[in-house]
Amino acid sequence: MFSIRRIYDAVLPVNQEAIRQAEEIILNRFAALEVSDVDGLSKKLMNPFKQKFRTILYVAERPQKAQVIGAAILMHDPDLNFCYLDFLATAKGVSSRGVGGALYEYVRDEARDFQAKGLFYECLPDSEQECPKPEGIYKENVSRLRFYERYGALPIANTQYQLPLKPGDTCMPFLVYDGLMPGKVLRKDYAKAAVKAILERKYGKVCPAGYIETVVNSFKDDPVKLREPRYNKKSASEDSSRKIGQTIREPIMLVVNDKHDIHHIKERGYVESPVRISNILDEISKTGLFKRVPPKDFPEKHIKYVHEAGFVEYIKKVCASLPEKKSVYPYVFPIRNATRPPKELSVRAGYYCIDTFTPINRNAYTAAKRGVNCTLTAADYLLRGEVLSYALVRPPGHHAERKLFGGFCYFNNAAIAARYLSRYGKIAILDIDYHHGNGQQQIFFDQNDVLTVSIHGHPNHAYPYFSGFASEKGEGPGKGFNLNFALGENINAEEYRRTLKDALNRIQKFQPMFLIVCLGFDTAKGDPTGSWNLTSRDFYLNGRVIGKLGIRTLIVQEGGYKTKTIGINARNFFTGLHEGYKEV
Repeated sequence: MFSIRRIYDAVLPVNQEAIRQAEEIILNRFAALEVSDVDGLSKKLMNPFKQKFRTILYVAERPQKAQVIGAAILMHDPDLNFCYLDFLATAKGVSSRGVGGALYEYVRDEARDFQAKGLFYECLPDSEQECPKPEGIYKENVSRLRFYERYGALPIANTQYQLPLKPGDTCMPFLVYDGLMPGKVLRKDYAKAAVKAILERKYGKVCPAGYIETVVNSFKDDPVKLREPRYNKKSASEDSSRKIGQTIREPIMLVVNDKHDIHHIKERGYVESPVRISNILDEISKTGLFKRVPPKDFPEKHIKYVHEAGFVEYIKKVCASLPEKKSVYPYVFPIRNATRPPKELSVRAGYYCIDTFTPINRNAYTAAKRGVNCTLTAADYLLRGEVLSYALVRPPGHHAERKLFGGFCYFNNAAIAARYLSRYGKIAILDIDYHHGNGQQQIFFDQNDVLTVSIHGHPNHAYPYFSGFASEKGEGPGKGFNLNFALGENINAEEYRRTLKDALNRIQKFQPMFLIVCLGFDTAKGDPTGSWNLTSRDFYLNGRVIGKLGIRTLIVQEGGYKTKTIGINARNFFTGLHEGYKEV
């Protein structure tokens, strides 16, 4: 089994190794290439318009072995809006396993997403007379052209694109055109502009200006004529449309807390119920956008990197001491004499809690620890090169501070993931739950490597009441790296979206390596804990604008308690998120 993914940069170690293997495959499969022809791919990815093309690398790989078995380099011209396939190659011994075909179909789908007017690339001639050396190479050329012809891609005819650069040159390549859709024609003026761009940007160092002008002016037919099919009996329209819409590229990696339902509080009014997860899961599975993966176990030290060790040990110890189906609610708080915590563990709950409605029970630690494992697993997939991941967890986490729990939250999943990912660069946390993300604010308040941004109901009317004011901007090195958008009790969708765009502008200026979104659906119309009226359409639009940031993103589930609509809102949010990211 193999998967295909897009390499966005050369920063992560997993991407650096994939680029190295891709360069090696291309050099091995194209004997005439020099190392300099593919060397510098990393720089092109970091500076994608180096050749006035946006350079994009796709790799087919066996993830478990970190083995690249195929690669494609696509160049996109956003002005003329065409794509040029620079290289497509598979490792020796795997071409018969469908890797090349899967890569080409992936590239075609990507070109369609760019709304490209066509896909161009070069192929050596399928004639022994035109390509006599090295001996037998024309057979490989026949195989390539036969393959591409299945998609309706054919060499351009009646032009001088094969004009030798100097007398005696042989094996001059065809320029092949794939219209990407059945029946698409290539207009003369557009073809001339595209060919001029290809020759000047790719071959400008070896092709004199006069040569380029001659080739460009040789395009006389309108529409441009393509060579008649030679190898496939099926019509281009029949075959080239067979894969459209069938491939979901860059899935959202989904990690579900499979032990969340052991934490089930049945008291009247306790809205943080297990049905929230099943309703979300039922709806998002309809999109086909997700690839579900199991959570891995991570050591407790990752929790203690963020939460005070005594607090973690207390949660673990008190949960283990309680009988089944017995919940303890904090009710005594250390306003005075906080230095003398009670010896009775159940009474001591108020020493570590910020409210009276978040219980401790036998399964709270186990469920919360599993939620952390899920979140770190989802974060780990970003480090493997995936671009979107979703930790569908409960209990939530964004109200948990360094040594306090509350608001149904025990451990701060987002903050723990931020610390885990921060080894590789700056992190931004965007909290779009209705309630202020006081946990990550308090944890990172004096740090400048994690930007914390929260859009929430004003603390004058919304939990947790004592934090979330606009004046709270960080302290010490962290001053200016905490941003609160505290909004009124009744706002409309347009006002919310303007605020969201302001928040995203700040995140863009920060230029984080990863974005963590604390996702709450309690901003929805009719939610019992909120006062706003966002609809499923609003969640789609909000997801889309977040996706268009183009930052590797981890979504962590927080609140949302109107169970009848939570799944529909989730489906719309993730559809928008995926579409937005694909537009980047």
